[in-house]
Amino acid sequence: MPEQYFSALLARVAAAAARDGEPLVDLGRGNPDVGPPPHVAAALDEWARRADVHGYAPFAGIPELKEAIAVRYRDVYDVELDPANEVAVLPGSKTGLMEFAQVCVERGGTIVLPDPGYPDYFSAVALAGAHLGTLPIAPDGTPNWEAAPKQADALYLNYPSNPVAACAPDRVFEQAIEYAHRAQAWVLHDFAYGDLVFDGRKPASFLAADGAREVGLELFSMSKTYGMAGWRLGFAVGNAELVARIENLQNHQFAGVFLPVQRAGVAALTGPQESVEARRATYERRRDRALAALSGLETHSEGTFFVWFRLPDDVTRAALLETHRVAVAPGEGFGENGAGWARLSLATADAPLDLGLERLRHGLGL
Repeated sequence: MPEQYFSALLARVAAAAARDGEPLVDLGRGNPDVGPPPHVAAALDEWARRADVHGYAPFAGIPELKEAIAVRYRDVYDVELDPANEVAVLPGSKTGLMEFAQVCVERGGTIVLPDPGYPDYFSAVALAGAHLGTLPIAPDGTPNWEAAPKQADALYLNYPSNPVAACAPDRVFEQAIEYAHRAQAWVLHDFAYGDLVFDGRKPASFLAADGAREVGLELFSMSKTYGMAGWRLGFAVGNAELVARIENLQNHQFAGVFLPVQRAGVAALTGPQESVEARRATYERRRDRALAALSGLETHSEGTFFVWFRLPDDVTRAALLETHRVAVAPGEGFGENGAGWARLSLATADAPLDLGLERLRHGLGL
């Protein structure tokens, strides 16, 4: 197994924070700082107080939850789903990243990952006993398809993307489908940040592209859209065969998601949606402040709650951490193409974010 990137990053930040000096500001980890809306927590409380919900939940999830996510896909992303056959309930979408590899790729197969990309994708390759292929991603999110392996078993995509913070470029999903047919590969689109888009953009689902359902799945996370990161609830939607494979695997690995959490998920998906826009607007407002503070550097942030920025040649992430007491995520941890870059998290309350940005400006010589 590879070193778990965020565990190692947290350990380095904790060690630096323990040293004498000004309190450290951590802008490195993307841990949502705004929780779910009150009606979601109320639904959890109501259901958890019942005496009949503390046994094992249905392994495949309750139909009402599958129907609720199908309605969101229809109404928000213009995608029709069959909730009975095209939706798998997951104990968090990160689980789906691993399960997709396990049900699609035989030992010794090839999984193509975006570079730079989310570090836990490497864990999926290792757990499947697969070989790693890479798809270079430009700072604006554009893939270099010519550099991808000619044959592969699976491809991971992620828009809006972590760490590059790019929304899906024009025709990128259609190009991914074409690649899937050429390479005979399944496709997984990690849609965790799907609703966090800026500058008037609309969320764009992979499954809205013609032919996407025939070649792959999309992962939807309750963590970012509804602030339910610690609740561990997500979905794999799309290709019915892959949904069935994942549900079969989960029948062996898990015993369902706690029923009150599923009921709270229904409340989130079907209840008032004002919090979704409020959350998106909060991150866009913070993004604007970050871009203003980093003026003069190359920066990218079209969505997610991150800003991807190029470090000046004479500045290191270690110097920012040790000397200026501000932590950012080093770009090389996201792949070879991330070298020389860093990721800043906007999932930080306003006061520490502003302090961190002030320290960054000083440390970066801006």
